[in-house]
Amino acid sequence: MTRPARHSHGDGRWTLQSFATCGAGSVLEETVLAFHAERIEIGADVYVGHLTVLKGYHRGRLVIGDGTWIGEGCYLGAAGGLEIGTDVGIGPGTRILTSHHVEDGLDLPILHSALAYRAVSLGAGSDLGVGCTVLPGVTIGRGVQVAAGAVVTADLPDHAVAAGVPARVLRMRS
Repeated sequence: MTRPARHSHGDGRWTLQSFATCGAGSVLEETVLAFHAERIEIGADVYVGHLTVLKGYHRGRLVIGDGTWIGEGCYLGAAGGLEIGTDVGIGPGTRILTSHHVEDGLDLPILHSALAYRAVSLGAGSDLGVGCTVLPGVTIGRGVQVAAGAVVTADLPDHAVAAGVPARVLRMRS
């Protein structure tokens, strides 16, 4: 088996001018890593915490809406496209994925199989608790509360409160 050649994705260093856009009043802690920053759009008054990885990738876009707060140690992968609405809270340690390996039979290691890309969308005013994982292709509606540690595998409707692995709607906010 011939393995694909490996290459560096860069060191993740950035300046505010590296991003496609970066709105007024936004704060990115100096230990944030941004890859393909030219594919990342940051709104106004956004906060991005220490040790967070913003992965714009060479395809897809990462769009972060105005007033969003992203805790420390998050991983936001936007290979398939990631759109975060306005005033969204993303708890520390949250992971959002927009790509996954497809099954290519038993003769090929999963690592070397093709990637599938599926966009993720987080609605305005939503909040993801500490350590959530959002899987590719998920749409989280407006004003949704996702509990700490939840794994979101399917769409969540506006104003839902969801928890668990996989995340399930517990009730609707009122």
